[in-house]
Amino acid sequence: MNHPSHDDGLFEHCPWLFAGQASERQRAAQEQRQKRLFTGDGEVRLGEDCFVAETAAVYPEVLHLGDRSYIAAQAYVTGEIRTGADCTVNPFTVVRGTVTLGDGVRIGAHTSLLAFNHGSAPGLPVHRQPVTSRGITVGDDVWIGSHVVVVDGVTIGDHCVIGAGAVVTKDLPAWSLAAGNPARRIRDRREPRGAQRPAGPEALAEELRAFAGTARAQAADLLDRSWRPDTGRYADRPGTEPTVRAHCDAVEIADLLLGDVPPHLTAPEHVARLRALQDPATGLVPEYGAPAPLPGPAGLPEGDCAYHVLCVGYALDLLGSSFAHPVHAVRTTTADRLVRHLGELPWTDRAWHAGAWVDSWATAAHWNLRAGGEAAAPGALEALFGWLHTHADPWTGMWGSPTRESGRLQMVNGYYRLTRGSFAQFGLPVPYPERVIDTVLDHARDPRHFTPGRENACNVLDVIHPLWLCARQTTHRGEEARAWAASQLSAALGRWHPGQGFGFGPTSDGTGPGREPGLQGTEMWLAIIWLLADVVGVADVLGYRPRGIHRPEPAPPAERP
Repeated sequence: MNHPSHDDGLFEHCPWLFAGQASERQRAAQEQRQKRLFTGDGEVRLGEDCFVAETAAVYPEVLHLGDRSYIAAQAYVTGEIRTGADCTVNPFTVVRGTVTLGDGVRIGAHTSLLAFNHGSAPGLPVHRQPVTSRGITVGDDVWIGSHVVVVDGVTIGDHCVIGAGAVVTKDLPAWSLAAGNPARRIRDRREPRGAQRPAGPEALAEELRAFAGTARAQAADLLDRSWRPDTGRYADRPGTEPTVRAHCDAVEIADLLLGDVPPHLTAPEHVARLRALQDPATGLVPEYGAPAPLPGPAGLPEGDCAYHVLCVGYALDLLGSSFAHPVHAVRTTTADRLVRHLGELPWTDRAWHAGAWVDSWATAAHWNLRAGGEAAAPGALEALFGWLHTHADPWTGMWGSPTRESGRLQMVNGYYRLTRGSFAQFGLPVPYPERVIDTVLDHARDPRHFTPGRENACNVLDVIHPLWLCARQTTHRGEEARAWAASQLSAALGRWHPGQGFGFGPTSDGTGPGREPGLQGTEMWLAIIWLLADVVGVADVLGYRPRGIHRPEPAPPAERP
C-alpha cells in the first residue's frame, strides 16, 4: 500500500475538505486509488465525488458508496457495505459484515459496526465456531458518535443520534437520542430537553391535526414536483419516467388534501386523458408506450394493467366519471374458468400475487356492474365468493401459507389485496375474523418486517387494513390492535418530507419506489395514517377520509352477490 505524503494526510483524516481544496495531483492520486478498488474480487460501485483514503483497509465483497460519501484514514471495511449519499466513515472506524446505510449517515471516529457474530456453543473452540450475520441497517440522517459499537442484527431508524461510547444492542426507533452501555433511548429528538411528551389519544390527535395542516399547505408543492411539463404527464418523483399510476396517485392526493383535482389540468382534461388510456377491445389499461394487453387466464393478466384496473377506475370515480368501456377481459370469464384459475394461483409461496390477482379481477367485475352490465359470465362472481369461503384456512382465516424466507409476509399482504377487492369492496363480512386478527398481530411482531427503519407502506397497510376490517365484526384483541396502531402512527408522521411527501420505504428485495418521497408513497401513507388513526379513534381530526382505492367503506352502488 502506498502511503500519502504529509500534505495528503490532511485529506486522509479530513476528507470533507478534499472536494474544495485538493490539487490536480491529489485528485489524480485519488482517482488511481479508486481504480485499484475495482481490481479486487469484490463488486464496487462509487458515486460522484467519493473519497477513499489511501491508508484505509478496504477489502469488500460488495462496496456501494453513494454520491459524496467517503472512507477516511485507517478505517477497516469488509463484507457487503451499501451506503446512500453523503455518508461518512471517519478515521479508525470499523465497518464489517452486511451493513446498509441510508442517506446522510455520519459515523464518528473509532466506531465499530460489526454485522457478524461467532457462535458460542461449548462443544467447539471459539475460533472454530460458525460465523452468523443478520446485518445492520441504519436509516437516513443518522449521527453515530465516536467510540460507538453497533452489534449484529440492529436497525437504527431515521434521524437518530447515538452518543459517544454507546453500545447499541437493540433496535432504535426513528428520531431517537440514545446513549449508554447498553444504549437506551433517552428521548425523541423532536422534543425539547426535559420535555414530557403527552401520552394517549389526545397527544396523537394533536400530532395528527398539526400534520394534516402541514400536508395541506404543502400539497401543491409535492404535486408540482412530479408534474412533467415536457410530457404533460405525472412521474412518481423527479428523475423517473411518467406512469399511469403516478397520474392516479396525483388525483387521489389532490382529493385527500385539497378536495380538488391536481391543478396542472382541468377536471375534464384529467378525465379525458385517463379514459383514453383504456384499450376498447379488452377494457384493460396498458402502461404508457406498452402494446395493448392480451387477456390472461380467466380474463385478467398479471402486471401493470391488472393494477390499473384499480387505480384508473378509482381515479375516474373521484373525478365523477368512469371507464369508457366495460372490462371485457373479465366480463367474458365463466365460473368454470374462474374456479380453475383460482386453484392454479401460487397460494403456497406467492400468496401476495394470488391475492393481488383476485383484487384486480373482483374490481374489474365491480366496474362492470357499475356500468350497468354483467360483472362476468353468469355465476362467476358468486363462484368467486364461494371459492374464497370454502378455501379460507379456519386456523389463520387466510389463504396461503407462511414461507421460510419471509414468514407470514406473503400470506398477510395477499390477504389485504384479496379482501380489499372482494369482501371489503362488496360490503361482505370476512370469514374467521378472530383468527385473522391473531395471524396479523403475530405477523406484526416479525422483526424482519416491523423494526424501526424496515417498515414500508405496503407492509404497514397490509396489517392495519385487516385489523380495521375485522374490527367491524369483532372486538377480539382490540386493545392490542389499538396499541399497535398508535405506535405505528407516531412513527408514520415522522416520515413526512417537507414539500415532498412520503417515501414508500425500504423493501427486502430492493423493489418498489424506495425511501425517496414520491406520489405512490404519499398516497399510500395518507391512507395508512387515516386507518391507523381510525383504529385509535382519532381520525376525525385529519379532516380527510380516503374515497379512492383505499376507501374504508364498500364502493357503491355496485350490486352485491
